[in-house]
Amino acid sequence: MIRGGMEPGRGESIIEPCLEYEKKWAEKWSEARIFEADPDPSKPKFFVCVPYSYQNGPLHIGHGFTFTRGDAYARFKRMQGYNVLFPWAWHWTGEAVAGTSERLKQGDQLIRKVLIEIDAVPPEIVEKFTDPEYISRYYTDENRKVVKAIGFSVDFRREFYTTDLHPYYGRFITWQYLTLKKKGYVIKGKHPVVWCPHCSSATGDHDRLVGEGVSPEEYTLVYFKVGDLYLAAATLRPETIFGVTNVWINPKSQYVIMEVDGKRLLVS
Repeated sequence: MIRGGMEPGRGESIIEPCLEYEKKWAEKWSEARIFEADPDPSKPKFFVCVPYSYQNGPLHIGHGFTFTRGDAYARFKRMQGYNVLFPWAWHWTGEAVAGTSERLKQGDQLIRKVLIEIDAVPPEIVEKFTDPEYISRYYTDENRKVVKAIGFSVDFRREFYTTDLHPYYGRFITWQYLTLKKKGYVIKGKHPVVWCPHCSSATGDHDRLVGEGVSPEEYTLVYFKVGDLYLAAATLRPETIFGVTNVWINPKSQYVIMEVDGKRLLVS
């Protein structure tokens, strides 16, 4: 046992044989094609898929933690006699990728620094990252090497990415939504969303640079009539209105007059 730290060079001498051993068996698995799942009527079928990783950066330890659980389960089911299909997918859609592209177009030096110094993107190709498709393809190619080096038991013939640039997956999503709509699970209507004024669109939790975990909240408006206007006070506890003694107006806040249901409201 070495106390007080590792001897210089000792770490490399321990790790290198392990990496060679790992590489050897990953290559043998690939050559034998043992993880390729073809139809086999003699075995029960089993499908495994892990959450797709966003392709706006390198894989990290969190991905490894998630993927390893899926891989362990796939191997376990094979040992139980199942014909296991374990494909691999890359998340190309969403504002995580598009946001990186847009920030570069706007000359954001912070994102450029992150790409070069943290993601180790060669400086000479950073300008190409203004194209979202290029970003996705770049990280997919880099991250595929990591997945294969780890030795996950994946059938890479079934690899796909989430965009209509992949025709089969695009058709699957079309079929999925049409099927859900036919069954009445997808409807078009009005509902509260988190809105991005810059993009003029609704924005999901993982699409935001800041503000994850924020969702629309429902308030009750209490109107106080002042002339031809109503002061609209928002509350989460309308049953406490009986204890209200006064209404405060912040002189430093900005207020607007808006019309709702025929009433002219003064709101912040």
